[in-house]
Amino acid sequence: MCEICIFGPTQWVSSDQSPALYSLHAVRSTTFSVPSRSTIFSATNPTSFLRASLTFCLFSLSIDRSSQKVPVLPLKRIMASHIVGYPRMGPKRELKFALESFWDGKSSADDLQKVAADLRSSIWKQMADAGIKFIPSNTFSFYDQVLDTTAMLGAVPPRYGWTGGEIGFDIYFSMARGNATLPAMEMTKWFDTNYHFIVPELGPDMKFSYASHKAVNEYKEAKALGVDTIPVLIGPVSYLLMSKPAKGVEKSFSVLSLLGSILPIYKEVVAELKAAGASWIQFDEPTLVLDLDANLLQAFTQAYSELESSFSGLNVLIETYFADVPAEAYKTLTTLKGVTGFGFDLVRGTKTLGLIKSAGFPSDKFLFAGVVDGRNIWANDLAASLATLEALEVIVGKDKLVVSTSCSLLHTAVDLVNETKLDSEIKSWLAFAAQKVVEVNALAKALVGQKDEAFFSANAAAQASRKSSPRVNNEAVQKAAAALKGSDHRRATNVTARLDAQQKKLNLPILPTTTIGSFPQTMDLRRVRREYKANKISEEVYVKAIKEEINKVVKLQEELDIDVLVHGEPERNDMVEYFGEQLQGFAFTVNGWVQSYGSRCVKPPIIYGDVSRPKAMTVFWSSMAQSMTPRPMKGMLTGPVTILNWSFVRNDQPRFETCYQIALAIKDEVEDLEAAGIQVIQIDEAALREGLPLRKSEQAFYLDWAVHSFRITNCGVKDTTQIHTHMCYSNFNDIIHSIIDMDADVITIENSRSDEKLLSVFREGVKYGAGIGPGVYDIHSPRIPSTEEIADRINKMLAVLETNILWVNPDCGLKTRKYGEVKPALTNMVAAAKILRTELASAKRAEPSDLITRSGPRISNSMSAIPSLSSTRREITTSSKSTGRASPTARRHQILKLKITVLPKSMLCGALSPAPEPAEPDFSWAPAPVATPGYLPEAATDCVPIQAPDSSVLLPWKPLIPFNPEAPAWPPAAGFPWVPVPAGAR
Repeated sequence: MCEICIFGPTQWVSSDQSPALYSLHAVRSTTFSVPSRSTIFSATNPTSFLRASLTFCLFSLSIDRSSQKVPVLPLKRIMASHIVGYPRMGPKRELKFALESFWDGKSSADDLQKVAADLRSSIWKQMADAGIKFIPSNTFSFYDQVLDTTAMLGAVPPRYGWTGGEIGFDIYFSMARGNATLPAMEMTKWFDTNYHFIVPELGPDMKFSYASHKAVNEYKEAKALGVDTIPVLIGPVSYLLMSKPAKGVEKSFSVLSLLGSILPIYKEVVAELKAAGASWIQFDEPTLVLDLDANLLQAFTQAYSELESSFSGLNVLIETYFADVPAEAYKTLTTLKGVTGFGFDLVRGTKTLGLIKSAGFPSDKFLFAGVVDGRNIWANDLAASLATLEALEVIVGKDKLVVSTSCSLLHTAVDLVNETKLDSEIKSWLAFAAQKVVEVNALAKALVGQKDEAFFSANAAAQASRKSSPRVNNEAVQKAAAALKGSDHRRATNVTARLDAQQKKLNLPILPTTTIGSFPQTMDLRRVRREYKANKISEEVYVKAIKEEINKVVKLQEELDIDVLVHGEPERNDMVEYFGEQLQGFAFTVNGWVQSYGSRCVKPPIIYGDVSRPKAMTVFWSSMAQSMTPRPMKGMLTGPVTILNWSFVRNDQPRFETCYQIALAIKDEVEDLEAAGIQVIQIDEAALREGLPLRKSEQAFYLDWAVHSFRITNCGVKDTTQIHTHMCYSNFNDIIHSIIDMDADVITIENSRSDEKLLSVFREGVKYGAGIGPGVYDIHSPRIPSTEEIADRINKMLAVLETNILWVNPDCGLKTRKYGEVKPALTNMVAAAKILRTELASAKRAEPSDLITRSGPRISNSMSAIPSLSSTRREITTSSKSTGRASPTARRHQILKLKITVLPKSMLCGALSPAPEPAEPDFSWAPAPVATPGYLPEAATDCVPIQAPDSSVLLPWKPLIPFNPEAPAWPPAAGFPWVPVPAGAR
């Protein structure tokens, strides 16, 4: 006789028989025959007698070997807990420093791998020690989990020269960061978070192959440490839906058409994981929370139907997060073949619980309930979460419920234990990733009758403390924010009039150059800030050091001949934290780092109470910088929506109320900067798009209060004060009208890393009247763009934007770069702007006889050349056939000019119609705005008589009639229409 305990499933499956028709937890007193030589558990062959279908119970079995009968006595259910994913940087950013050391050539690949292995080991063991049942693996990454999937599938863009085999660091990091000769792949925001992923570039010719065994290797690595994990893969459908057509591929190409091509790779991975001993695999399919039509939902059905045979002998979890799963998607999800369980975000998915109640839940499936917030740092309200879980138990069954996080803990800070300087009361209100693991375990234990009363009592006390604390509520701030709702806070004068007033005061050249704000932060600079914060140096020493750094940055920009300067922000650790440290209602951490992309981490402030500004925050430094130069110096602020979206925000009031409070604080700062003589003020809203709700039905409300918050900040300034804003690394095309509604004078916006897709908005006819600076080079790559490359980008912009509104600037701030990269890149940027200014100025001064297309035809100077415009079109077409097709660059520079004989001033457009005697002002020549390239005139009304300096007449074209794209290469793609401008007007 022997007695053993079994932890795990209650539905037993023999290797040679179908699943038993009973659940052991329901048996009161039963005996089972056990083959004399059978193995109840086998580490190498878990299906030899028992198979996991996961109803968690604990039993005591008394085995009588003589009778081969097993009496079963039920004991307590064992708790089921799960973590979707965990932060990978380490509690002290160990991975960040290891990566940057490797990139700088200061350490080897083996050194980097050692740091990574140590981090993974500590994470797995931490969760195992906490009692977590389902511990994830393959959530670690050297850069990004989507890029890891691209590597797994061998979906390397051809430009990187990969020839096959296991993808190593050289190809991997080239895709992520670019290299000396090749740009990086596009990077954009991961849903509505501040995490960035590398966008896959796919096309019909992509050849997929199993090129990275990372998922299997990490599973084996954990198993060797004695930790059985659940490997995590980005699901095949979500991977494709987050991809884009590669450059040169038709934009209409459906990336989902590649589903059949990538599924064989997924089958290989699943087979290897199963062979390695995995019993569960998690597929993340977060796109299921989006508004997907029936065709897109069908792709999920197709994918998992095809994978079903591969899942034999495995349990499969489909994980969703960040929002509610729509009703149709829920129906599709819960009927997928071969799937054992489904994970839901019950924090941001506030309607999901109701959907489960109304639509029901499959009786043979498991529900992974994400009740612990993976995107914020507030301690869980354990009592409320337990009530939610108990309600779900009634619907799905006691043994089918698993307690989980709402999403990966990647989006929160790592461990509260490292925060030794936080106020003790505020600290009691918080839970970082390590504490959230404990919360998940505590809820799982409570659900099976093992409630830790002391832990729950302490949690209840902290919840009550937060609600009643006087430091949370400020009645004056609340009243001021409430009063905002009666106005839309628009500036009184329209943007065109304001730009005219600003130009008279600033006297900027066409294509003015600027940067986004920050300059490189050296180790010495960081040391100075650190020592000042630790009271190791005096304020006088600190101010002197920062002043020297500002002066260096100002002089550098003057040497580079940049038009509108920045002070470089040497006093700032982070664009949000810097302001939060000076506002009431914020708290700060020492090690509360969160990964943004690659090795880049941010330390979000914590908004715990009502927000107000006790005193000026930036005026001292901006005024100092302006005193160093006669050129305009931008005052640099972070906007209210970005401060909100890049902070850990209080969850006890609507987000828009907090945002309005921040907007009032920034408004005070804007007006103080203006009073101090700062003529250009930039209010960054880099995260405005990031906060856009994933569901379309919720987006209009968000955009309304977010845009309103921005307008609040600058509604009181003079027309001559130029307000800039900046946005980066999101898809802005779908919110362009809201961006226009912000009513900024100038917007600088990321463009180059996203392959200039922003410009497509303007090609499609969107009119933008304010100043705009689409980024001309990607600052997140160490690669230095050439002057020619930047000039080419500017030319593309000139094809769709008016010359007088275009600015020239990088994609984003320069904080993460080195001066050895920044100086040559900015040198080339300014040189490109000057080249184009010279070309435009030359064209402006040129005589009409000189204004002949570079590769287009010269038109006869006889009247027979223009009996009608339609015949002129025919002549152009005929002439173009002989000249051949110009290159895209040449076509952008072509300028169509018709030199004809002198005509009487009483004639309009040649001899087509009479007109009164025109006035004879002193005209100069300038390019007219081009709304859409590739157009020719159709009628006489499309041309205007111009009296030129040499007494000839120039016939300028207006871009009104679509040009036949199948005709020979004509007209030019940009710049060909010209209009007269009275002398001195430009």
